[in-house]
Amino acid sequence: MLVQAIEVTEFMTNCFIVGDDETKEALIIDPGGDGPRVIKEIEKLGVKIVGIVNTHAHIDHIGANSLMKETFGVDIMMHKEEIPVLESASKIGRLFGLKIEQPPQPDSLLNEGDVIKFGKSHLKVLHTPGHSPGGISLVSDDGKYCFAGDTLFAGSIGRTDLPGGDYNTLISSIKTKIIPLGNHVKVFPGHGPSTTVEAESKYNPFL
Repeated sequence: MLVQAIEVTEFMTNCFIVGDDETKEALIIDPGGDGPRVIKEIEKLGVKIVGIVNTHAHIDHIGANSLMKETFGVDIMMHKEEIPVLESASKIGRLFGLKIEQPPQPDSLLNEGDVIKFGKSHLKVLHTPGHSPGGISLVSDDGKYCFAGDTLFAGSIGRTDLPGGDYNTLISSIKTKIIPLGNHVKVFPGHGPSTTVEAESKYNPFL
């Protein structure tokens, strides 16, 4: 499985291009901004985009949704419980001094256990709320990778002080959904470097 991280915007969000090695079909995970640069990277990779997935709807993860959808003509997917967060995107942007246009509604609403296919590969949806009500993590079909959004970071966890956040819910999501995936799993967070389940189980101060 191809995994390419692109750090975007002043929020230093990780946008991931995840592709099937054989068919070259790929997904965009969290196109938070810097859309033209992301498009150039996709062209370099030579993959065919077949979908856009948002781990959650905070502005730093959805900023280029419109451009990606317009460019590649594919569906936007997010968890159904994230719609209220999406609909308040402009308001939340103002809290950070940003003026943003209201992003488009998703074309497909995800639930726990859903499978998102691209080529001969797929990602399985885990509902991991706490940072955001409809936050999700995505697990590769070979069980090696987890794209955790802002649920879990290397040495830290997602903030819970934004609307819909809840600390206890977040810790429960990590302990019941991500940690059981196994020590070998490589975790790709929404910000910062990758890590492993083993490293976070042993050394993350919040766990």
